[in-house]
Amino acid sequence: MAQITDRDLHLVKKALCLSIAVIEQQPDGTFRPDCDAADMKNFADRLMANDAEFAHYLRSARIILSGKPE
Repeated sequence: MAQITDRDLHLVKKALCLSIAVIEQQPDGTFRPDCDAADMKNFADRLMANDAEFAHYLRSARIILSGKPE
């Protein structure tokens, strides 16, 4: 298994939070993969040092998706 560190870890965290943010933007319904979002959030909790780091990455993902600050 690959060991993910430094820049690669940063990119994994960013991609994970982008995925979570995209799922959160989808309308409720059959095609919204809420179980995937829950699993991704759980994984993010294990990857990140604390809630503040997760909040930072998730905020960054939302800015990327919206194209503007919150």
